[in-house]
Amino acid sequence: MKNQMIRRRVIGGVKCILLLSLFTFLPLNVSAQKFALLDMDYILKSIPAYERANEQLNQMSKKWQAEVEALQTEAQTLYKNYQDNVVFLSNEQKKARQEEIVAKEKQAAELKKTYFGPEGELFKKRAALMAPIQEEIYNAVKDIAEQRGYQLILDRASDSGIIFASPKVDISDEVLQKLGY
Repeated sequence: MKNQMIRRRVIGGVKCILLLSLFTFLPLNVSAQKFALLDMDYILKSIPAYERANEQLNQMSKKWQAEVEALQTEAQTLYKNYQDNVVFLSNEQKKARQEEIVAKEKQAAELKKTYFGPEGELFKKRAALMAPIQEEIYNAVKDIAEQRGYQLILDRASDSGIIFASPKVDISDEVLQKLGY
């Protein structure tokens, strides 16, 4: 029994020495990661060039939408006229009118794709107008991150996963100040 007690103390002492040596050799320079938040919507709305670019895009979009709708209206009018007169038309005339209607609908669809498609004029114009603004914001955020040692900066406007964030970690105003606004 006495041998067991001695044995337990020795094993306990060995465990204690092993734990102490383990903590001694572990790196002690573990530091907390620094992060910040910004509100990209707030920043963009505070930049006059962004507002002007948005207005320009909206005007173009309305103009192009009106062109597309005009072609669609023409196609609808052709179809209505066709339906009104179908009983008086020969088979050749019916076929010609149907082809005319289909061509007008196809023209409207192609114009819509040209203006509003994934590689359309609106997409290209938006990229051309917004890229310089986004680049300027990115550079300002990058400078602030490097100066302050942030490893991560999140956009609270686009991340719905953020439930609460202290205003102390929001650098939106600092970004605007760096941009000169």
